[in-house]
Amino acid sequence: MKKRMFWMLVVVIAFVAVIGGVKYKQVREAMAQGASFQPPPEAVTTTTAQREEWPSTVAAMGTVAPVQGVTVSADLPGIVEKISFESGRRVRAGEVLVKLDTSQEEAQLAAANSQRDLARLNLDRMKGLRESGVISQSDFDRSAAELTQGEARVGEIRATIARKTIRAPFSGVLGIRKVNLGQYLAGGDPIVPLQSLHPIYVNFSVPQVQVGRLTAGTPVRLTAEGGVQSMGKITAVDAVVDEATRNVQIQATFENADSRLHPGMFVETQVQLGASLAVVTLPASAVSYAPYGDSVFIVEQMKGPDGKPYRGVRQQFVKLGGSRGDQVGVTSGLKAGEEVVTSGVFKLRSGAAVLVNNKIQPANSPTPRPEDS
Repeated sequence: MKKRMFWMLVVVIAFVAVIGGVKYKQVREAMAQGASFQPPPEAVTTTTAQREEWPSTVAAMGTVAPVQGVTVSADLPGIVEKISFESGRRVRAGEVLVKLDTSQEEAQLAAANSQRDLARLNLDRMKGLRESGVISQSDFDRSAAELTQGEARVGEIRATIARKTIRAPFSGVLGIRKVNLGQYLAGGDPIVPLQSLHPIYVNFSVPQVQVGRLTAGTPVRLTAEGGVQSMGKITAVDAVVDEATRNVQIQATFENADSRLHPGMFVETQVQLGASLAVVTLPASAVSYAPYGDSVFIVEQMKGPDGKPYRGVRQQFVKLGGSRGDQVGVTSGLKAGEEVVTSGVFKLRSGAAVLVNNKIQPANSPTPRPEDS
């Protein structure tokens, strides 16, 4: 019985050893295959990095503001008797816009004129009586004062009538009318906006570190919606730095001869500093943006674990120097002539195999023109 049990135990141990050896060999083979496994190449597009000279610029978002802009208002209360303008048209300085009812003031003016004329006649009589010594000097002075008061009263009423004739304070373009005939206006009620559009201001802010490079007369290029472009120049640099943002307000002036810029518009501005900046240009889609740094993938010949060559990518961190249209400028980390991946960077890692297919390329124009522009 013991002998039989012994042989059974030997057989079991031998079976386990054989099975263990087979499984060990299978695991070793699987590990070897995993170590030599090369994932299939990723399809990408590439471009050859080009070296260019970009003009040194400072870009900022700006707001269009009028050189002169007001909302014309009623100076004195009254009822609108006449409206002499149409919304949206141009007017010249001094042109009548609105006339308020002045019937009461005109009646007062007639009475004041009569009082003044009477005071003048009295003064003329007093002169003869004074020369004859009939009246005292104080009576004569009183008559002279009454004439002066009468003339002042006439001037006051005429000024009131003139203030009820509301005129354009400067030449410009009117907005939308805010009054109607017969409407009662209180003092200060708005009548119509008036903006001077030739020339026009654009206000924008730049970081304080760049203020030293900006002076009055520096050229500024403006781009607005719809492809509107214009050239102007800096006319003022604010003397105070904003404590909250550490930015400085800049004001540029543009001729705006075609009146396509209107107060309140947002525009893109580029201040041209004159000096050129050497950059290596790439499509913006070639850059992988990350908190720890921006990078690109460079295509190179590589060797796999089995020693066979293949086309792979190497991740390279770069420093960017601004953008222009669809392009970004790389100031360091990349050399001209290197082949760089332009699409598909999100699925790559350093050492990954790639298959280049450049039949369709991403946009790479420094002056793009969108279809809806």
